[in-house]
Amino acid sequence: MIGTELFAGPGGLGLAAKQAGIPTVGIEWDANAVATRVAAGLATIHGDVTKYGPADIPSLILTGGPPCQTFTVAGNGEGRAELERIIDAVKRMGGRQHVDPREFADPRTALVLEPLRWALADYETSYNAIVLEQVPQVLPVWEAYADVLREEGYSVATGVLAAEQYGLPQTRKRAVLIARLVGEAKLPAPTHRPYRKGVPQHEGDAGLLPWVSMGEALDRPQPFTVVSNYGTGGDPKNRGRRTSSEPAFTVTGKINRNRVIGVDGRELPRLTAAEAGRLQGFPADWPWSGGDVAQQIGNACPVSLGVALIKAAIA
Repeated sequence: MIGTELFAGPGGLGLAAKQAGIPTVGIEWDANAVATRVAAGLATIHGDVTKYGPADIPSLILTGGPPCQTFTVAGNGEGRAELERIIDAVKRMGGRQHVDPREFADPRTALVLEPLRWALADYETSYNAIVLEQVPQVLPVWEAYADVLREEGYSVATGVLAAEQYGLPQTRKRAVLIARLVGEAKLPAPTHRPYRKGVPQHEGDAGLLPWVSMGEALDRPQPFTVVSNYGTGGDPKNRGRRTSSEPAFTVTGKINRNRVIGVDGRELPRLTAAEAGRLQGFPADWPWSGGDVAQQIGNACPVSLGVALIKAAIA
């Protein structure tokens, strides 16, 4: 069984699929992310997802995480402003109507429709399973996808998952979709407790593992505090703080701007690419290559969450 990975990035879903026993071919247009993928030995097509289709990569599993810049709170908001039009476009695609990407103010917004184009393409076989992830603001789009895919015979599950509940040393919420042609689609059951500020790691549901802290994931000799690049409560001066005994904040492309402070108040070296990658679930020796590595890391699908999603899709 082989899989297709759309908007493949530096390999989050590709590595997750590999760990789940599924080899994939990824399509990625960014030369920097492609350099990382090639260095990591992941099968890759350097190109534009919109220029390809299922006939180019015959496979039984479709995965992807479309670009989030127009949907994320930190982005320009064009996608969030056009949600109703995107959902209408999904419905029209379900009726086999053509949707012109130029309908949207930012062409990147239309990329969220690409996985559906692939899923509905007139090809000799259908995908056995589909796995998609994006920022929480995209959940209504995945729910619209679900309506269309059910008409195509799929069982579909959607929802917002907290990545620390799947072993990631980071709090990160993702809107996900799992679709199956055979069997009932279900979201993966959490394996770890949710992080709650002020609640000790050892407390909570005894049936779940404790969440993973930065200190457990990173090989640093002493405790530390990470001071976020972003303000909290709308106040840019009120920088969020997490200690090494807690999970990291959501990793973004600006993670290299976060300060790291020792227990004595001294400035410590900022997080390296390897460390930032570990917070996203990548091995410490993942061969980050090309430029803008922090952005590659921030854009990636968290590996442990990806593994849980793919295993749930093929179980």
